[in-house]
Amino acid sequence: MREWYRREVTDYRPRLIDDTVLAMLDELPALFLTGPRASGKTTTAVRHAATTVRLDRSAEAVAFRADPDAALRDLTEPVLLDEWQVVPDVIGAVKRAVDDDPRPGRFIVAGSVRGDLEGDLWPGTGRLTRIPLFGMTVREQLGLTTSEPFLDRVASESDLRPAADGPDLRGYVELLLRSGFPEPALRFGAEARRRWLESYVEHLLTRDAEEIDGGRDPARLRRYLEAYALNTAGIVRDTTLLEAAGINRKTGTAYERLLANLLVVESIPAWTSNRLKRLALSPKRYVIDPAIAAAVLGLDVDLVMRSGDLLGRLLDTFVLAQLRAELAVTDARPRLYHVRQREGRLEIDLLAELAGGRLIGLEVKADASPGPASVRHLAALRDRHEERFVTGVVLHTGPRTYMLGDRLVAAPISTLWA
Repeated sequence: MREWYRREVTDYRPRLIDDTVLAMLDELPALFLTGPRASGKTTTAVRHAATTVRLDRSAEAVAFRADPDAALRDLTEPVLLDEWQVVPDVIGAVKRAVDDDPRPGRFIVAGSVRGDLEGDLWPGTGRLTRIPLFGMTVREQLGLTTSEPFLDRVASESDLRPAADGPDLRGYVELLLRSGFPEPALRFGAEARRRWLESYVEHLLTRDAEEIDGGRDPARLRRYLEAYALNTAGIVRDTTLLEAAGINRKTGTAYERLLANLLVVESIPAWTSNRLKRLALSPKRYVIDPAIAAAVLGLDVDLVMRSGDLLGRLLDTFVLAQLRAELAVTDARPRLYHVRQREGRLEIDLLAELAGGRLIGLEVKADASPGPASVRHLAALRDRHEERFVTGVVLHTGPRTYMLGDRLVAAPISTLWA
């Protein structure tokens, strides 16, 4: 297994969305680059900008607080407005500038908050085109951004070859604990990375949360996030989270919205079908990065290895993190869902619905050699949606790819970046 965190980092590490950003700047007046704090947004955006304004630096923010329209004038374009949420009025100024002059390639607005959660009331609606940049995938860490996205390979029925030096189970746990944040993932050893992640969580729960939604109790917000982390990759009842944090439903709704707005948590919706009865409609909840979930819970490699439940949840969260970053560059334009029938008669970790309604089912197993029993739910989906079903893949922690039935395959998790 490669020693990722020991590698010398001297140059920019390409991201999957680089070509997309370039192409969109050629055609659109303003891009809205969103992603978790420290995910590499600024490093990526600066490469495409002629002028960079860091709004989280007081000296640079003064003019934009006073008169954002005047501050934007006469800047050499493209202009990067970084950490827009510190001075929210810049969004309105960009809107007005674009309305007056819709030339392509004028602005890149970057931030660690999903401002578009406000829908039609948000001034950027219809003016800024959103491009997500999530944590750095293993593909990106290895410099393999030109290889074909995983779901495109599955959709075209390409061979699912594993990485030549793929990890074993413990190696996968070490990988997921390194996080998708470029600095700790690429530069730090285990102890420095642990401290960085703990500090990151503390910053989120205090300064970032206060900046976006002041007045929240950091201790209760932490307990809520801890409960969320314990249940990552699960369909968890609201009451479980509320009781763990000692809060009421109204406060819990506000906490989840706050953490989603900060790009710390997300929900994968339930898939529905008239051919499958009694499907659960509740979303599957995830912490965005498995290393954040582990940091919140104080977990290291050994503790994860000793907890079968958390091991499975964190592997599922890790796989989603790899797939999520590819969605914006995947030709098949997939949407991700989960599938679960009530009473657990049918349960599939992730379902990718491709353009045209084609289906790819994914199961994630902490198992080095999953057998026929591991694909029975995928087989049931195949049999009920014969004409739409492309392939069912069991992603596992072993070294081999092999068939488990008609359009059913077991493949190492490392296939995601091979």
